[in-house]
Amino acid sequence: MHAAIDVQNVSHRFGERVALDGIALQVKVGEMYGLLGPNGGGKTTLFRMLCTLLTPDRGTIRVLGKNAVAEAREVRARIGVVFQQPSLDARLTVLENLRHQGHLYGLKGHALAQRIEEALDMMALADRATDRVEVLSGGLQRRVELCKSLLHRPEVLIFDEPCAGLDPGARRGFWNDLDILRRAWGTTLALTTHFMEEAERCDRIGILDRGRLIAEGTPEALKREVGREVITLEARDPEALRLQIEAAVDRGVQVIDGQVRIACNDGQQLLAELYPRLREDVRAMTVSVPTLEDVFVQRTGHGFHREEA
Repeated sequence: MHAAIDVQNVSHRFGERVALDGIALQVKVGEMYGLLGPNGGGKTTLFRMLCTLLTPDRGTIRVLGKNAVAEAREVRARIGVVFQQPSLDARLTVLENLRHQGHLYGLKGHALAQRIEEALDMMALADRATDRVEVLSGGLQRRVELCKSLLHRPEVLIFDEPCAGLDPGARRGFWNDLDILRRAWGTTLALTTHFMEEAERCDRIGILDRGRLIAEGTPEALKREVGREVITLEARDPEALRLQIEAAVDRGVQVIDGQVRIACNDGQQLLAELYPRLREDVRAMTVSVPTLEDVFVQRTGHGFHREEA
């Protein structure tokens, strides 16, 4: 069986800026795959390529076995796309928006009505069908966007920052909607995000930074690679503290965003060993379990900044 998405050695430039640099990854059928990274990392560029909106300078992308460049028309017929920016007409009702979307895919009459009813029921929007979009909350509007993408029953759904602009409650509701969709249809989901909590919910993630795929795997497996614990220290002179720790113990120590970080498997024991030597220089210290941000920091040597492209 083909992978749902197969990206091989893809590179792309915008003038002098390298947006993607030799990206290779696969998304399995029925999987939820997340592309995690800061703004400017290359997520949206790859998203546009998966949607057949942008052609790579080098490499190949296949979606459901079809070449996303040479067979773009066939790919578009089998994928659904939810963009970061709203694509609804706020002055029309939910039903009118869905009808217009269905017409774009050649649906009409009873078949279209049945698809709309099915999508509205799945997203619990049947009672809002005659409401104008402009009166709906952000979370409900995002559900309507999802309904639009489902009308032609796509095998792969691709999202760009699916919960951007939503409050925490609406985000949880949207993820519940995706879980319902996967259970009902077994749809493959691929999404971009810079929210760690969203990436945690994916089956696997690929972490992008400055156009490169720096890590890939399940969230739990990637965090285990960091270690069991992460010590974070705050000091007036972080660089001097780093040198002091490295002289005292044979450990990898990083200074990230003004904080000293040590990834280890024995946080409490190490702190007990270091504290007598460092207590005059340290203002605060914590021990925590690793996060995906710690994975990013360990792989890149810098913080997870939301940089502008």
